[in-house]
Amino acid sequence: MALKPLIFRRVRSGSMAPKLRPGQWIVATPLFRKLRPGQVVIVERDHKELIKRIERIQDDRLFVIGDNLQLSTDSRQFGWLNREDVVAKVFRPNLAK
Repeated sequence: MALKPLIFRRVRSGSMAPKLRPGQWIVATPLFRKLRPGQVVIVERDHKELIKRIERIQDDRLFVIGDNLQLSTDSRQFGWLNREDVVAKVFRPNLAK
């Protein structure tokens, strides 16, 4: 299966508010080399895609959180993720902190 150069997703929850609002479209790419804290990524967790911000990286593992901590289910609940759990890196809109 060939990789798609762009991935379009619609935000479904308020866990990344106020930067991302429910119903807003994002553009991401599965073609990335480096991941850094502060970047927003799409990760797969329990067969669901989640949009989260990388908080920390340690030994190819990621700790991800939502910008809206009160509405977000993230690494605070389910723990660290492997780098392979990253589906894509979001680049539109520009979401750098």
